[in-house]
Amino acid sequence: MYLTVLALHSLLRWVVLVALILTATAAVRGWTGARPWTSASARWGRIGVIAMDVQLLLGLLLYAFLSPMTHSAFANFGAAMRDPISRFWAVEHIFLMVTALVAVHVGFATAKRAVEPVAKHRRTAIGFSLALVATLIAIPWPGTRTARPLVRGLSEAPASIESPLNSGQGDDSAAMHEPGSAPAAK
Repeated sequence: MYLTVLALHSLLRWVVLVALILTATAAVRGWTGARPWTSASARWGRIGVIAMDVQLLLGLLLYAFLSPMTHSAFANFGAAMRDPISRFWAVEHIFLMVTALVAVHVGFATAKRAVEPVAKHRRTAIGFSLALVATLIAIPWPGTRTARPLVRGLSEAPASIESPLNSGQGDDSAAMHEPGSAPAAK
């Protein structure tokens, strides 16, 4: 179940990013061009909110119940806070994603209540742009210390995701990397 939820969470990230980018772009264009608020404007906002909500639910399943990374981090939280990779998964990733979710919900909810089309677009643009920035920071992009593949597959072995806190390697983050990749530079 863990790998299935992880794969869905990984794939849905792309739906979330596309929805955030398209909604924010359309809202900025509507705001700066004083365009009318249309049913398409509202539809993209709803798609973005729904995608973020489903993504958060999958993420919470991983965070609270399924992920060996967070289980390990919570078993020894002090050590997890000293390890940048464990800290990212235990605290930073979820904080940024909840922040993004709040920005999307506040932006879209306040846009629905606004009367003027420009105000609707402005509120949507601000909320979805803030969410996009937080999401881009929270994603473990290849080349970063917390790197993960762009698309996680169902064929991954659970051992490839083991925490260094459980592996007996202390602060060595090599166990946090995908098979065949090099450890992060310290």
